[in-house]
Amino acid sequence: MDRYIKSAIVDDLHKKMVFVGGPRQVGKTTMALNILEGDEQHPAYFNWDYMDDKRLLLQGGLPANQPLVVLDEIHKYKQWRNFVKGMYDKNKSQTSFLITGSARLDYYRKGGDSLQGRYHYYRLHPLSLYELTSSPLSTDLESLLTFGGFPEPFFSQSERDWKRWQRERISRVIHEDLVSLEHVREVSQLDLLAVLLQERVASLLSINSLREDLSASHEAVERWVQILENLYYCFRVRPFAAQKIKSLKKDRKLFLWDWSLCPNPGGRFENLVASNLLKYCHYIEDTLGDDMELCFLRDQYKREVDFVVLRNGKPLFGVECKIGEKTVSKHLSYFSKRTDIPYFYQVHMGKDDYEIADLRTRILPFTQFSSEVLKV
Repeated sequence: MDRYIKSAIVDDLHKKMVFVGGPRQVGKTTMALNILEGDEQHPAYFNWDYMDDKRLLLQGGLPANQPLVVLDEIHKYKQWRNFVKGMYDKNKSQTSFLITGSARLDYYRKGGDSLQGRYHYYRLHPLSLYELTSSPLSTDLESLLTFGGFPEPFFSQSERDWKRWQRERISRVIHEDLVSLEHVREVSQLDLLAVLLQERVASLLSINSLREDLSASHEAVERWVQILENLYYCFRVRPFAAQKIKSLKKDRKLFLWDWSLCPNPGGRFENLVASNLLKYCHYIEDTLGDDMELCFLRDQYKREVDFVVLRNGKPLFGVECKIGEKTVSKHLSYFSKRTDIPYFYQVHMGKDDYEIADLRTRILPFTQFSSEVLKV
């Protein structure tokens, strides 16, 4: 299947380099090879983890008469920014460059010679309901909740394969990607932190609590969480500072890129919704250039709306998550009367679909929300 950002990437490759970041095994290499119209043996595909490819690149060799070259995982090379800049500047009139990596390439490009103005950056997300089908069913949602949105375990639909894949992926993220990109001695602590975060999905993340569990300093734990964010293991969302209410200002909520790791059903559903909303935000940001942000709304009295989507600094809509079909959340009713958020959605896993005009609120299945609102 063609991934949702493929056509946009193909269009941009005629203008600049394209960087594609995203979690390990989310499908970046498969998509790149699909654009290249070849396989891993294609002469224009280079993987920095493969010694022969590494040797050829360092010698300055590029295949002749290839309109597109794919450089995979080259960000693991310490001098990759200047290396890619030189290669692009010398060959840009004849060759397009697609660069993929299992880390935040926008973060790991900082420092050294700037690549600014030479590339467009995309973030590839796991599979979502709408990407699977424009008319998703509840069975599609149940499969995504069970196996996650990473292609291999999702299409396998096997609990045994999912468990084995999880063990291998987390090991590679911590022991391969982490070690190759960061100067970290406490690898075992990162292993433990990755597990501890699974129990804190959809909750306010307390660094102090983690500090006690890990017997480490506040600064060290904050840095470790940031590293896992840079490696696309987890992400945090900040509180939306709404006027006229005493909203939280600092505490952030934690979510995982692979929501299937969350042991709590309610937290897992909220994580899936968060991931789909973040995918929506990143898609608009990467293709249209608008500033998008995913936040949550919570006041000092613990009244909360799970998510608020911002576009160019202004609230676009709010989203509340409920597993079952229930009446509208009282917190959502409260905030609809006291904030300038234009519209609210309460999404659930049932079938009810109705609107409460006075509260600017619609209660609807998440499958319907995906096909009508997100569309990505």
